[in-house]
Amino acid sequence: MDRNIVQKAKEYAISETEKFGTSIMDHFELSENKALELAEKFDVNIDIVKIGVYLMDVKLGEAKKSDKLTEHVQMSVGATKEFLSKFNISDEEKDKILNCVGAHHAQIPFICKEVEICCNADCYRFIHPRGIFAYLNLLGRRFDNVDDCLKQVEKKMEEKYNALSLDICKEELEEYYQKFKRLIEDSKLRKI
Repeated sequence: MDRNIVQKAKEYAISETEKFGTSIMDHFELSENKALELAEKFDVNIDIVKIGVYLMDVKLGEAKKSDKLTEHVQMSVGATKEFLSKFNISDEEKDKILNCVGAHHAQIPFICKEVEICCNADCYRFIHPRGIFAYLNLLGRRFDNVDDCLKQVEKKMEEKYNALSLDICKEELEEYYQKFKRLIEDSKLRKI
């Protein structure tokens, strides 16, 4: 595979983040680092993992700005298809990369280990402490009160916890998940 494509994918994703203000760069870096670590551990095609993790949310910011947040995965798949058409890569590599993008919410089947790695790396954005704190920072600008922020954090945390499929990731994130669940529960206002 042309090494240029990996760098171009990263540049494209970062330019979209700069243009629309989301994904959060802390989230981008957190999932990138975890994906690279997992790719090494499982000895898979690291270029597919890199491109997949870079492009999985490439249209998240545009979708949010256009009030089409629920369509960000399909928009990212379409943008990835267009991006990949500019490079000479095999159909098999294209299919794997497109599946990395399309399956990062675990709503469609994984066709290879690279896809599963991208999905699991994405989960760190909403369960790992750095990801949660970055998300709370973003939500603090979106919502007027703490309760709405906590509801959104809890929603994303549950979604990503249920998407975890790799035992190594489940084991690493379980303690964080349980602690944040308790903290969120303890922070809810109770009527006295």
